[in-house]
Amino acid sequence: VNAAAVHHLYPGPAIVLDMGTATKFEIVTSSGEFHGGVIAPGLRIIADALASRAAQLGHVELAAPPHPIGRNTIHAIQSGLMHGYVGLIEGILQKVSAEHPEHAQSIQVIGTGGLISLIAPYTTVIDRTDDALTLTGLRIIADRVGAS
Repeated sequence: VNAAAVHHLYPGPAIVLDMGTATKFEIVTSSGEFHGGVIAPGLRIIADALASRAAQLGHVELAAPPHPIGRNTIHAIQSGLMHGYVGLIEGILQKVSAEHPEHAQSIQVIGTGGLISLIAPYTTVIDRTDDALTLTGLRIIADRVGAS
């Protein structure tokens, strides 16, 4: 679904970074074909696992801390979640781009999903965000099916 939308809206090779319950990296060729992907646990799942499995660490708001080094437990957890997750995203994108060095400069990274607005301001690897990407993809596919 996201491949149909990204190909229609943003021509050229692209990686859709879809941040929801799971975080998905969907690689789309310049011809609009889904090339493959990567699935990682979502940020909220990681936060919930930390709170439920680590003694003395509770649930915290998913938000950026005031400083990278937390000066209390809440800010330390938020820093680990936010900056750690940015590192996960940047690392996976670097590995994916390395598999296709011929497209590394032209690959667009399009962010979508419920948590993209939380992470996007803290990294430079996301070229643009599109909150309606999945819905746009559904409309494009429905239009194609209706036309046939």
